[in-house]
Amino acid sequence: MQVNIPLKQLIDNSYDITIDTMQKKYFDNKIAIVTNPKVAGLHLAYLLSKISAKELYIITVPDGEEYKNQASVDLILESLFNHRFNRGSLLIAFGGGVIGDMTGYVASIYQRGIDFIQIPTTLLSQVDASVGGKTGINNAYGKNLIGAFHQPKAVFIDPYFLTTLPKREFGAGVAEIVKMAVTFNKEFFAFLQKANLHERDTLQEAIKQAVQTKADVVAKDEKEHGLRAALNYGHTFGHVIENETNYKTYLHGEAVAIGMVMANEVAVAMGFMTDQEAQSVKNLLEKYDLPTSYTITDVNSFYEAFFLDKKSADASVTFIIPVGIGGVKIINDIDKELILSVLRKFGAK
Repeated sequence: MQVNIPLKQLIDNSYDITIDTMQKKYFDNKIAIVTNPKVAGLHLAYLLSKISAKELYIITVPDGEEYKNQASVDLILESLFNHRFNRGSLLIAFGGGVIGDMTGYVASIYQRGIDFIQIPTTLLSQVDASVGGKTGINNAYGKNLIGAFHQPKAVFIDPYFLTTLPKREFGAGVAEIVKMAVTFNKEFFAFLQKANLHERDTLQEAIKQAVQTKADVVAKDEKEHGLRAALNYGHTFGHVIENETNYKTYLHGEAVAIGMVMANEVAVAMGFMTDQEAQSVKNLLEKYDLPTSYTITDVNSFYEAFFLDKKSADASVTFIIPVGIGGVKIINDIDKELILSVLRKFGAK
């Protein structure tokens, strides 16, 4: 005996990403802006000059990747319960990738799901983290291992917020832009090689191309069953680096930059990328002062940490390997010794 629940209907989760100066908006419901003290001090007054609501609350959580955890989620949830938010309420993620990921995750679980919008304030979150609906938090086992796919209702990318961005944060965002060019867009990579992203108009064009690239991939594979995993180029290595350094030494984009260099070494060893192509990626990253080297103290421990990556399964590790510039392969059966030989190149001399 069985009962069938026919749930095969299509749900339209489409939304717009606006890249421009924010226009004034009024929300006829209860909203909460989730941010951190640093972003609030720099930009909250500007945001409040652009938005108003029937009821508006500000929730601040500590700043930093190390606070992207359950304690911060509980802090946000407590505020929502205290202010009696309901399923018609709205959250606004106002900050970088950490704020966006946590706010989206809270939105996905509060009363089984409420709406949220993204207003990213860092280059990395504007070109990557705010787009695509990945939400989550870190724990002792690794990065983003707890979370949900929960699409925002809208994303507002205002270049104004980048005017106060520190040099390292800017570079971290560039790393994610380079990531998308290497894996999916050879012409975009050529554009980046010649471009000066410190010029406002050039940067805005780069943001647009990066967002469009990611949007195209997400539209084809929202829940990361295949193609979308390719956007994790550099992340398999980068997440281990972040975890080894307790999220305090490198910004996320900096760890991804090192991870891309490591992935490129694997690609060269497998014949998917030439030394010259690998060097061109490294040169572009270093143009924006991104780190491209890392000393692995224990090669075997580093390798074992791969198995905590969300893309890996049981006895195999999934690697995102570039194919030249503009192509990518998702491979889960690379010989362990080949990977170890690459990791040894980054071992202590």
